[in-house]
Amino acid sequence: MKFRRYIVAPLALAAGSALADPDNYVFLPGVTYGEREIDFKYGVATKKGEPTAQGTSLGVGYGASDWWFTEFYLKGAREGNRSSFDAFEWENKFQLTETGKHPVDVGFIVEFELPHDRSEGNELLFGPLFQAEFDRVQINFNPLLANVSRSVDGNGTYLEYQWQVRYRWRETLDFGAQGFGEMGRVDHLDPANQQIHRLGPAIFGKYNLGGGQAIVYNAALLFGVTQASPDANFRMQVEYEF
Repeated sequence: MKFRRYIVAPLALAAGSALADPDNYVFLPGVTYGEREIDFKYGVATKKGEPTAQGTSLGVGYGASDWWFTEFYLKGAREGNRSSFDAFEWENKFQLTETGKHPVDVGFIVEFELPHDRSEGNELLFGPLFQAEFDRVQINFNPLLANVSRSVDGNGTYLEYQWQVRYRWRETLDFGAQGFGEMGRVDHLDPANQQIHRLGPAIFGKYNLGGGQAIVYNAALLFGVTQASPDANFRMQVEYEF
């Protein structure tokens, strides 16, 4: 869960949060009515002097209308040699503009996470989703807010962002880059060296199986650009759509 280890001492805060959510992924604004999917995500992050952190999630989703997609996840975590069930998550995505009708497609995400460890508190993540197309290039940018409540430490609202650039080469294999950031509380952002910023190359693709079925994937190798960030973070997502 995001921000699970925020504590008062600045140096400990920076080190403790660096490996959180290694399986993060970039939200897209589009919704397809009637689409069902099984979604698997995995990530692993490393930082010198800290245990390797891994995250996994398995979700089932449904396009309930032409503007609303809802999905439920079970999440697991592994730090060093210790594995555990991490959280339940309920994600709702709303498409606010017709795809391709305007220069920028707009959506909105609302995600609620209930952790297994109740001391971590609840998290409500929300924010707008933006996507633009330029010939073969797709650009996404999502500024997000995460509100943490009922936790032992770290209650408040935090600022995050996601972005990606995707070059459409062929349907089964596209190239690009992705990035994620966590900047601290909105009322008092962390110093630059204590913020978490990750970016790196990414691949994307889709395999049509016929009969309205498809395998969709994306993966990225991200590198930290601040002292508080993980040294390296591999993340991937595979969806079975039907």
